[in-house]
Amino acid sequence: MPDCAATHARNMRLLSVCDQGGRPDGVQLMVHRGFGYVGHIFSKGFSVIDLRDPVNPRPVAHIPAPPNTWSLHLQTHDDLLLVIHNKDMFAQSDMADEKAYYKGGVSHHAGGARDWSAGMAVYDISRPESPRQIGFMKVEGMGLHRIWYTGGRWAYASALLDGFTDYILIVIDMAMPEKPILASRFWLPGMNAAAGEVPDWPLPAGRFGLHHPIVQGDIAYCSWRDACLAIVDVSDRHAPKLLNHIVWSPPFGGGTHNALPLPGRDLLVVVDETVLDHGEDGIKPIWVFDNQVKGKPVSISTFPPPSDRDYHAVGGHFGPHNIHENRPGTFQSETLIFSTWQNAGVRVHDITDPFRPVEVGACVPPPPARMVDPRPNRAPVLHSADVHVDRNGLVYATDFNAGLSVMEYLG
Repeated sequence: MPDCAATHARNMRLLSVCDQGGRPDGVQLMVHRGFGYVGHIFSKGFSVIDLRDPVNPRPVAHIPAPPNTWSLHLQTHDDLLLVIHNKDMFAQSDMADEKAYYKGGVSHHAGGARDWSAGMAVYDISRPESPRQIGFMKVEGMGLHRIWYTGGRWAYASALLDGFTDYILIVIDMAMPEKPILASRFWLPGMNAAAGEVPDWPLPAGRFGLHHPIVQGDIAYCSWRDACLAIVDVSDRHAPKLLNHIVWSPPFGGGTHNALPLPGRDLLVVVDETVLDHGEDGIKPIWVFDNQVKGKPVSISTFPPPSDRDYHAVGGHFGPHNIHENRPGTFQSETLIFSTWQNAGVRVHDITDPFRPVEVGACVPPPPARMVDPRPNRAPVLHSADVHVDRNGLVYATDFNAGLSVMEYLG
């Protein structure tokens, strides 16, 4: 286990850091029945970590992805684990500069030999340490990016399908987990290039593609990167329809990544992801929206950014990436929001007063012991990616290079 002294902590304690069996890179993380499931961005596939002793995490399995395939996002519920298959984008030579991934559509990468797997794999995790694949849904195109699934018949995901300029919303019928079915598709006007649609947004200024939806009841809150927030009615799962589309980029930087409804308070917390070094991509806040009128949220505040040091000077990315999404079976709060800020680690904000969010906790794990990111000229600094808080209040965070950190919030 690496040295687990935090470089900064306030109302939080770093319990352990795990290199995930020599694969310290991670993106999405699910903690389920005492086991962590971590999707890798560079090491390919996903790993299973025994977290029942949070001070001594123990890697127990690694499931490799097919050749040339990403499996960086995944979801758990009951005995099921859903894992995305998508073309490994950072393996492309023209993606060595991260700016290329976030500028313009990426559909042109689906050309040439189809030497990757595209779709969604379904695993049985009734034995948590031994995932067993039981199903697969194939799609034609680049593949899936991120899924939202909290049980029942329907899953929701972003997918780049042939004929579209970027990732769109798909609804997946999970009635038979062994045979998931793509039930419907939804996109913003201008994205269906195969049908002759013409974009009315500036190209190649930004990424007008869905990152992922979060679904509350019959509404999907869709984070559409530089197209910001799309609110979609999914009451008819076979025919989703747009309720509203809200854009704040420009003047702000865009890159919308999460849109978390807090239904008990009629609030919506929306994260804009920082994707470039030294703040080159503009201001990327975490927003609070008043969501009393479900199709017409109104922004009322932003989270204060970390101020305990000059994180722009640290190097790498400084700014929001992800938030804990209040999934069933995890820690759920409509006043405490846990978020990752990349080189500034994990932050906790209290939004009891939604007009004045206050930082009440912070933990910045140590920088990576080694870099597994193969891209040139990457700064050897922390890049906290995803955060998950379990039902016991323990906080887990992945990193692009620094492994899995286990923390405790003391507030």
